[in-house]
Order: sequence, then structure tokens, then C-alpha cells
Amino acid sequence: MESEFIIRSYEGQSDKAQVEDLERRCEVGPTESIFLFTDSMGDPICRIRNSPMYKMLVAELDKELVGVIQGSIKVVTIHCHSPMDLAKVGYVLGLRVSPHHRRRGVAASLIQRLEEWFTSNDVDYAYMATEKDNQASVRLFVDKFGFAKFRTPAILVNPVNHHSFKISPNIEIARLKIEQAESLYRRFMGATEFFPNDIDKILRNKLSLGTWVAYFKGDSNGWGDFGSNGQVPNSWAMLSVWNSGEVYKLRVGKAPFSCLLFTKSWRLIDKIFPCLKLPTLPDFFNPFGFYFMYGVYHEGPFSGKLARGLCQFVHNMVAKSKDESCKIIVTEVGGRDELKHHIPHWRSLSCPEDFWCIKALKKEGTKTFHELTKTPSTRALFVDPREV
Repeated sequence: MESEFIIRSYEGQSDKAQVEDLERRCEVGPTESIFLFTDSMGDPICRIRNSPMYKMLVAELDKELVGVIQGSIKVVTIHCHSPMDLAKVGYVLGLRVSPHHRRRGVAASLIQRLEEWFTSNDVDYAYMATEKDNQASVRLFVDKFGFAKFRTPAILVNPVNHHSFKISPNIEIARLKIEQAESLYRRFMGATEFFPNDIDKILRNKLSLGTWVAYFKGDSNGWGDFGSNGQVPNSWAMLSVWNSGEVYKLRVGKAPFSCLLFTKSWRLIDKIFPCLKLPTLPDFFNPFGFYFMYGVYHEGPFSGKLARGLCQFVHNMVAKSKDESCKIIVTEVGGRDELKHHIPHWRSLSCPEDFWCIKALKKEGTKTFHELTKTPSTRALFVDPREV
């Protein structure tokens, strides 16, 4: 079979329709639960387009596209890696193979060619994320290609509804200038795992809607001149917001009729009895957008309350905005990070364990690779919004 298909770079004009068709044919999820699909809105390469370097490969057989894979490259913080704890990493995502052409070497060939592209660009480590229950993906990457379990961050999802959160009157929330936000991130998160070295480009991207800090009233002289004296309050928190809905939309696959009926009924009850202030369920049955909270950080004995206040502020901001397509707010934090206990989320919509795997592509990175995979993370994990 390997001699019958070819692996080549994606060509937007001629391949777009076939890639979108392949995505639809791969839309197979668990029958016992609700699951989400991405709607690329006519841009199959949308999830990597904002990365510093990216590539999409396709597998072609008799002029039919039977597989695709995407990859991106950036420089991040990885401890114990020299020089200066910085490493070049390649992210693997979007692997799809036509249902009629699986178990014939297509996926393996796509991964191998993408790794070759990583190597040609001096990448130190390749990594990928998948659902821990996706046994086929785990076996392929772990058993065949030598990836190892790296981290299991939690994906937290909170629906947006028209009821605003009541934020404590003791909390002050201020928006930072981009220069202030960059200074804060480099100072307080620059040593966290997978912190992107080009954080300035992320913050200046048109999809980044801003960075906010929270602190208690009377605990700061104001954030307008932050950076001039280097002082911060005893307790404070910060986060940034990325408009992922401008990149692609989400939609629910095979939602049971009972779920549709429950959603409609719940919303009707809330409309009739608004005084109950029920947490309304958004209309998930049409493609919808979402905001991603990234760079979530807190420091100080009472900073958990401030982090929660910031999340509530973002919810209220979305609820009052003109962006009616945004139905959920998402963030991802380290599995051991106590932050997840302070971030509002619905357990039924969230994922307690995302599955990250990593692989060293250079011999000199083998020692660091073993330390990463054998030692539990004690630091926060920075999730790049460009890869969500």
C-alpha cells in the first residue's frame, strides 16, 4: 500500500474541498455521549495559521485525498534544556485518515513525513495531544513512534448565558497595556512549562482581546505604571482572552433528542421565570464560537478568589458583547494546578484529563525527555491559544 499513495504538501486551491470532505467522513464519535466537531469555515488550515511556522501534509491515492496531518513549530521554555531552558518544539495535530483506508500505513507515513519536516527545521521535541480514551491514537504515537505520556491537563468549559455573575465589590479589575502584559508574563510565567518565547506576538495578535489583572481594593497603588517599580500586590491574578470563534466554530455531533428537548425546556423555564436566575443552556445545536482564557496566573494567599473573579468578569464581558455566536468559555490548566478549583466550569462539559505525549527528536535531548516524562509537573502549564 505504501507504494500506492504519495505524501505531499497541502495545496489550498485544489485540495480544500477534498480535505473538508475527508473531515466530514471522519466525523465518528462515541455513541453513548455528546461530542464536538470543528467547523473550519472554509479554511482547513485555520488551527495552525497563526503559528510562527506551520505545515499541512496530505496523503493522495489515485487523485483522492485519503489522509491529512498538520504541524507547527515554535520556541518554548523546557527546563533542563540547554541553552537557557529554551527548546524548539513541533506540535502534531489534525491527523485524519479516510475510514476506508485505515490500517494500511497512511497515518504512519504522514507522521513520519511530518517528523522529517520537524527534523529539517532543527526541532528538539515533538508533542501531541489527544483524548486519553482514544486508544487507536495512543497506540500509534506511543507504541509505534516512541512518544511518551507527558502531562494530563484539565480542559474546563463554562457555558455563556445572559445571567451575569456578581463579582465581589472588594475586587478591582484593570486592563493592561500589551507592554505591561508581556512584562508580567515573562516575569511570572516565563519559567513555566511550554511558555512561548514569542509571547509578544501572541498578545499583539488580532485574536487576542486583551489582558486583565485582579487585586483587592486598597492593595495596590494602581497598575497604570506597572513595571516601573516592579511591585505587585500581596494577592493578584491575571489572564488573557483569545477569540477562538474567529478561527473556527464548534458543533455538537449526534446529540440525542432528549438533550435537545431538555435544552429547549430549560431555556423556556428561565424565560418564564427569570427571577429564578437559572444557569441557561446555550443553543449548542448550531455551529458556535468560543473564547479561550490563556495565561491564567495567580499569586498570593487569597488569589484563588481573584482568579475566579476574573473568570466571572470574562463571562460577563462575553454575555454583554455583540458576539452572539460565542456560547462557551474554555481554559486549560495543569492537571495538578489548584487553579482548576477556582475556575467556574461545568463538569459535564469539561475534560478532567487531556492526554499530552512528547518525543525527543535529538539524542542530546534524551536526558531532558526522561526527566519530563518521569517527573510529575510541579509548575503551571502554559497552553498556547494558537494551538487550541
